[in-house]
Amino acid sequence: MKNRCDIPNDLQQYVEENIIPHYASFDKAHREDHVLKVMEESLRLSTFFDVDVKMVYVIAAYHDVGLCEGREIHHLASARIMRQDNRLKVWFSEEEIDIMCEAVEDHRASNRHVPRSVYGRIVAEADRCIEPYDILVRTIQYGLSHYPQLSKEEQYERYCEHLQEKYAESGYLRLWVPQSSNAEGLAELRRIISDSSKRRLLFDEIYQKEK
Repeated sequence: MKNRCDIPNDLQQYVEENIIPHYASFDKAHREDHVLKVMEESLRLSTFFDVDVKMVYVIAAYHDVGLCEGREIHHLASARIMRQDNRLKVWFSEEEIDIMCEAVEDHRASNRHVPRSVYGRIVAEADRCIEPYDILVRTIQYGLSHYPQLSKEEQYERYCEHLQEKYAESGYLRLWVPQSSNAEGLAELRRIISDSSKRRLLFDEIYQKEK
């Protein structure tokens, strides 16, 4: 990962051994590969700002740990878990921990307010990970994991509703860092959403693999 040399080895070891493993129990769309990707992108985006890379690294690592308490409040739970982790006081001041907790709270795509700091904007942008095919896969994986009782057609309906609500032109998702590649990915995803034939074809292909 870019900028790892600026992160103390003992902090990296703590995160890798005690924080990342939490993601192993989450749904397929939010397992270790997801958090590692968000961490990598957060570090890349941090190069465009005057920020503490240690804080960027830890914010990204903790951003979804609260999924253990449910998706609806996971951003708040993640921040609370971070604040209760006294080991972080080895590397960070109380003020820095406050900033990191705010960033974790602000990362959720459905939040209506602008992230309160540059750290919140970085992790929120990194968490978007807008690679169209991956978004479709994660949407279907989430549906199968959390709503296994739904039929294939009901899963398709949920998939369409989620894509429309979050990613379409009228959706709630917002981008915060112009240096990311998300704008291009979002434009392509919106083309898929608006093309009913392609949207259905990709659903059938992915559903068959995931099912």
